[in-house]
Amino acid sequence: MKKVSIFLAEGFEEVEAMTPADLLRRAGAEVTLVAVGGRREVAGSHGIVITADRLFSEMDFSDTDLLVLPGGMPGTLHLKECQPLIELLKEFNENGKSLAAICAAPTVLGAAGLLNGRKAACYPGCEDGLTGAEVLTDRVVEDGNITTSRGVGTAIPFALSLISQLFSPQKAEEIRESIVYGHGPVKA
Repeated sequence: MKKVSIFLAEGFEEVEAMTPADLLRRAGAEVTLVAVGGRREVAGSHGIVITADRLFSEMDFSDTDLLVLPGGMPGTLHLKECQPLIELLKEFNENGKSLAAICAAPTVLGAAGLLNGRKAACYPGCEDGLTGAEVLTDRVVEDGNITTSRGVGTAIPFALSLISQLFSPQKAEEIRESIVYGHGPVKA
């Protein structure tokens, strides 16, 4: 079973956390919502309170396959301030394990020095935080073990990319079809 940890910090962007959590679970991953603060109840940037599965301090990440950072403000700033998380991200990167970040959260990877020589995307206006990266405006950018994406509007392709990488392109297509994503024109 593929194991994924999605990190929730006070002020996280709800769609960017819940969309990957939902779609990765549909694909068969064991997804753990991990609170980086001292409480399992974490308020998102739009006031939606999510109860995390575990506190960061309760986790053993040794068999985790993928770490996911949702964006949002001030959630991204709180992620950057969590030194144990930064150390974990560095350890995962050194071991070639998968990291993913969306919206403003790729700046956490940039601040940790993990984007040097990499291609990455982020929310418009956050590009200066992608230290050392070649900044792209693609909806989703995969570069080795690091996947980045631009924001709420790219949360579904971001999650499908992660499913494709963790499982297979066929599984991602199966999930895409099951949620009726990308079929025909969108009408009001």
